[in-house]
Amino acid sequence: MRRLTFVILFGLTALVHTPALMAQGTGVSFGVLQTDTSQPVDITSDNMSVNQEDGSALLTGSVLIIQGEMRLSADNVLVVRRAEGNGIERLEARGNVLLVSGEDAAEAREADYTIESGTVVMRGDVLLTQQGNTLGAEQMTVNITTGNATLSGRVRTTLPGSGGN
Repeated sequence: MRRLTFVILFGLTALVHTPALMAQGTGVSFGVLQTDTSQPVDITSDNMSVNQEDGSALLTGSVLIIQGEMRLSADNVLVVRRAEGNGIERLEARGNVLLVSGEDAAEAREADYTIESGTVVMRGDVLLTQQGNTLGAEQMTVNITTGNATLSGRVRTTLPGSGGN
């Protein structure tokens, strides 16, 4: 159990180490530019169940994962181990997903983070909010290695007015 806890914490640490997100060609960044991965990861949930057959762990009920200024919350998060049993393959957050970094926030119905490819896919009524501006779409795919993001599926935005100037 101690080894599984270490593996879960290692995978969750990778989740919250997210460099700047950039919307393709728009210069939209997301949150704190650097996260200190040596900071502790704090995980809380109402329940946790471990599947001994495949090593997966399901965190349910007000899941909150915090590291530094990065915060992920969801109704539940499934931690899926690699088939060969060595490390985390992906994290699947479902229900009221909220990713916050500094003063920026992205919300969606669900999000999947594939560790090896460094890809986060947020789906279902995605809403990115930063400095009073909003971008929305049905899906946002982010490569955290390159920092590039793509919004797709009826992309919409709200731009502030000129204020009479």
